[in-house]
Amino acid sequence: MTPLLTLLQQHKPADDNEAEMTARTIAFVEANPNCLERSLLEGHITGSAWILSAENVPGETSNEPQVLLIHHRKLDRWFQPGGHADGDPDVAAVALREAQEETLLTDIQLVSPAIFDVDIHPIPAKGDLPEHLHYDIRFLLTANREEALSGEKREVKGIRWVSLDEADQLSNSESISRMVRKTRP
Repeated sequence: MTPLLTLLQQHKPADDNEAEMTARTIAFVEANPNCLERSLLEGHITGSAWILSAENVPGETSNEPQVLLIHHRKLDRWFQPGGHADGDPDVAAVALREAQEETLLTDIQLVSPAIFDVDIHPIPAKGDLPEHLHYDIRFLLTANREEALSGEKREVKGIRWVSLDEADQLSNSESISRMVRKTRP
C-alpha cells in the first residue's frame, strides 16, 4: 500500500470536501490491507479516468477542453470511466485499463502519475452485495477525439465527448462538478 499511500499523501485537494475524503481514504487504506479487493464488502479502492481531448489540455491551449463521459448501464447515469482495482496496487494503471475497456479507445495517455481527484461515493445494494463505498482515485488522461467511439459494452450504454458545461449538466453531481472546476482554463 505504500505507493498508494504516498500518492494520497502528496495529493493537493481542491477544497475542504475533497480534503476530508482524501483523509478518510488514507485512513481506510491504512486500516484495510485488502482495500484493493472488491471482496471487502464495506468498500474498496477504485480507479477512474478523467479523459480530456488531447488537443485541448488545460494550460496548453486557449480552447475549452472536451471531456469523455460514459453512460453507466446499471446506475443509469453519466460518469467518467473507471472500475475496481481487483488487487492491482497501481491505481493509475487501473484507471487507464478501465478507460480502455469501457471506451474501446486505444490512444489514451496518462497526463501525470499524480492523483487528479479523490472521491468517496456509495454504491447501492444489488443482489447479494450490500451497499458499499467506492474510494475512487482519479487520474487525468487524454485521448484523441478523432478516434471513433464505437464500443458500447455490457456496462456502458453510451459514450460521448462533451463540453465541461454539458458534463456538469449530464451528471448533476458535485463529484463531476469538482473535476470540471479543476479542468477549466
